[in-house]
Amino acid sequence: MNRKEEPLFGLGKQSSDTEHFNGEVYVNEILDFDYPMLADTVTFAPGVRNNWHIHQAGQILLVTDGTGWYQEEGKQAVPLKKGSIVKIPAGVKHWHGASKNSWFTHIALEDWSKGQPEWLGPVAQEDYDKLEDKDNE
Repeated sequence: MNRKEEPLFGLGKQSSDTEHFNGEVYVNEILDFDYPMLADTVTFAPGVRNNWHIHQAGQILLVTDGTGWYQEEGKQAVPLKKGSIVKIPAGVKHWHGASKNSWFTHIALEDWSKGQPEWLGPVAQEDYDKLEDKDNE
């Protein structure tokens, strides 16, 4: 995906959340009615990722465009591409975001009735820099 393409459910609004993301991110709330299930598209600029965090009820990511990464604490980062599905169990510390050279969009599904995410520290730049985009094409 390049920035000229419109994500499947639209780009949404640029997030001003610089506390939990290290750069340009767009969020489009695709379920906008009173329901405990959150469904958002999140589009990351190349090299952008969120901080380490934990979801109280878990989360599901459905990748719709571009390439990115997902990593659980203590495990190797997993490359993601269009069509990838990530099932994140409740209470698992993790991060996800774009690869260095690609825009990246996923649909995030989560149940907020058990609480909002617990945000932790940023992913170390030196750890992110070790990820090889050639493995994620």
